Amino acid sequence: MGFLDFARAILGLAITLGLIGLAAYALRRYAPSLMERFQGTRGERRLQVIETLVLDPARRLVLVRVDDEERLILLGEGKELIEPRGKDGAP
Repeated sequence: MGFLDFARAILGLAITLGLIGLAAYALRRYAPSLMERFQGTRGERRLQVIETLVLDPARRLVLVRVDDEERLILLGEGKELIEPRGKDGAP
């Protein structure tokens, strides 16, 4: 496989990806109702991210609400710690 074959393959890949990107942009810009049909309908969401706090580059705290219950989650270092909380914020 020579340099010209390799360059032709890269150019073909770039053109293909460019056409896919152009088609996606055109659908979002000129046919948003068509894109909504592909996404489906969403009901009432049960999960909400209330707040996040970055402690350091490896760890972060995330406060989430599931239905009517809040939970504090410590993420990072390959493990999670979940602390349940009540509505009023008391553990």
